[in-house]
Amino acid sequence: QVQLVESGGGLVQVGGSLRLSCATSGRPFTNYAMGWFRQAPGKEREFVAAVSRLGGSSRYADSVKGRFTISRDNAESTVYLQMNSLKPEDTAVYYCAAKTLILAVTTDYDYWGQGTQVTVSS
Repeated sequence: QVQLVESGGGLVQVGGSLRLSCATSGRPFTNYAMGWFRQAPGKEREFVAAVSRLGGSSRYADSVKGRFTISRDNAESTVYLQMNSLKPEDTAVYYCAAKTLILAVTTDYDYWGQGTQVTVSS
């Protein structure tokens, strides 16, 4: 089992920034590719960003490219999502997730956190 705990969400104005963190425990962190997903009210959960096990490869949804950056600190077993130039449409609950070995851009991940709310006000 892998436990994931997100933090760093909150209320921010349009154009502002937030940094989400996801601390993990339970299994060796480098066994897992890590992803960030989000779910807005009435919508399906969608892929935001993912990073490979050693951090050498990353993927982004088109909607966040150039604004969001995913990174990981394998020594701290933590993955981050730096979000800049936030827009109202970024408002959602953000989830981090762990997938054994291989990075993916679908929701086919093995473990999920409880989510953290991000609200962007205009």
